[in-house]
Amino acid sequence: MGRVLLLIVIAGLAYGGLYVSYGMALENDVVQALADSGLGVVEVDDIGYGPLAPLGTEAEITADVRYQGASATVDLSLHGHPLFSEETRLEFGGLQALRLIIGGGQ
Repeated sequence: MGRVLLLIVIAGLAYGGLYVSYGMALENDVVQALADSGLGVVEVDDIGYGPLAPLGTEAEITADVRYQGASATVDLSLHGHPLFSEETRLEFGGLQALRLIIGGGQ
């Protein structure tokens, strides 16, 4: 029983590391895709993806982006794996939400 529990803990730690590494690599890919599209001044605040996304080569992703007084949530499709594939492709799917800040003194 102790060995099974140890294997579960080790597998959980390994998957947690994969999940975090996947998110960091994915954020870099999104920033690069925005820069390649001429939107290099747009800042990426958050990347959202499903809990099983690091296990496959296809994933649906949401990115919260910000530019000056506006922020938006963008849908993306990822083809390839940012850690294990030599080539990945991000496709912009659509705009979920657009939020404008008017007169917000900083």
